[in-house]
Amino acid sequence: MLESPGSAEHREPAITRQNVTPKPIDAHEPWMRGLHADTGYLLYRLGLRSGQLFNACLQESGLRLRHYAVLRFLATSEGALQRELSTRLGYDPSAIVGLVDDLEKQGFAERRPSPDDRRSRIVVLTERGRAFLRDTDEAGQRVTNELLGPLAPAERDALHALLLRIADDGLN
Repeated sequence: MLESPGSAEHREPAITRQNVTPKPIDAHEPWMRGLHADTGYLLYRLGLRSGQLFNACLQESGLRLRHYAVLRFLATSEGALQRELSTRLGYDPSAIVGLVDDLEKQGFAERRPSPDDRRSRIVVLTERGRAFLRDTDEAGQRVTNELLGPLAPAERDALHALLLRIADDGLN
């Protein structure tokens, strides 16, 4: 149905967000106390924060934490099939293809014929990829230090040991 020019109804402009600085979160607010009582939520939030910090360190390289995880895995092996990377890292197989493509473009990894099956290709870390990992070790340590700053060294060790126990049981 077409409206005649004179019958158009008046519409208010959409409300636009102006430069509003979010109010700092008060950890003592009731809704925050409830969330902070949930260990799973805290792990989730810390994981997000860790990922944000690490991605910021990797930003200049054009890579993200997911790429770094693939490189780290490859550094501990003589190479891996893409399906193995998918299974071991818990990434969707289609995501692995794109990640490996990105790493190949950077010269950090390459696909080679599998010695066991000529139809398959294994992904291997290149020397350039190894150098990149060495260069990012310091950045990773800075991220960890920022996240764990409030903890004493013994507490960091205890937290790490507990997280390993959980990871060994829950991620395998």
